[in-house]
Amino acid sequence: MCSPLRLLVVPASLLLLGLQACSPGADRSEQRSPEWIDLFNGRDLEGWTPKIAGYEAGEDFANTFRVEDGVLQVRYDGYERFDEQFGHLFFETPFSHYRLVVEYRFVGEQAPGGPDWARRNSGVMLHAQDPGTMALDQDFPISVEVQFLGGLGEGPRPTANVCTPGTEIVIAGEMAAAHCIESSSPTFDGDQWVRSETVVLGDSLIVHLVNGDTVLHYTGPTIGGGVVNGYDPAIKLDGTPLRSGFIALQSESHPIDFRVVRLLDLSGQ
Repeated sequence: MCSPLRLLVVPASLLLLGLQACSPGADRSEQRSPEWIDLFNGRDLEGWTPKIAGYEAGEDFANTFRVEDGVLQVRYDGYERFDEQFGHLFFETPFSHYRLVVEYRFVGEQAPGGPDWARRNSGVMLHAQDPGTMALDQDFPISVEVQFLGGLGEGPRPTANVCTPGTEIVIAGEMAAAHCIESSSPTFDGDQWVRSETVVLGDSLIVHLVNGDTVLHYTGPTIGGGVVNGYDPAIKLDGTPLRSGFIALQSESHPIDFRVVRLLDLSGQ
């Protein structure tokens, strides 16, 4: 979503229950653990539902989301112009406490008609509303976004930022005033694969990691604020804590690949 404000102060007091699972040695245990769920199975989009602005949930009018060679691709060759047809691909099960691993890379050129801020810009939505409750022309689900950005060769552009369509969060004990807050991650230029990890503990704490390093954390996600359009007012109940919800991958006009979307359910721990 929109370009973020850089976070200048990141308190060090919250490193936490559950982050031991995110240590550099976690890859080996991840492969052994039966609790890990591959949300993307590497073959097809079983369990996923698209919702694109202007279309009903379940209708992917231009084959935006597809699987080729074991990779979940977001493409726009079926669009004449993008024209704010923002889309999201929702996994069928809501979650509350979990660790999410997403490996992604930006590829190719932005779709004609895409907004300038959306170049090499995508993300994964957390605690998102049910796609069936989104209005026909709604642009983004009410959710908390882990924003993925690729370098543009124009200076620093960190990834795994946080954006808040229809939501609010608390950073360093204060409600964040900006819609997007930058992480402390490095910039990733070109079409390289990047590993994003997110630890989500209901509405208590959310932590972003990039390639194993903690880059951002915040608390208290609630429904509120703006930067979401066309929603049903009966769904946007401001002040409601966001303790659980759906996970969704974005289509924001720049092609992107996802090769891993994997989750460890922490709700029983």
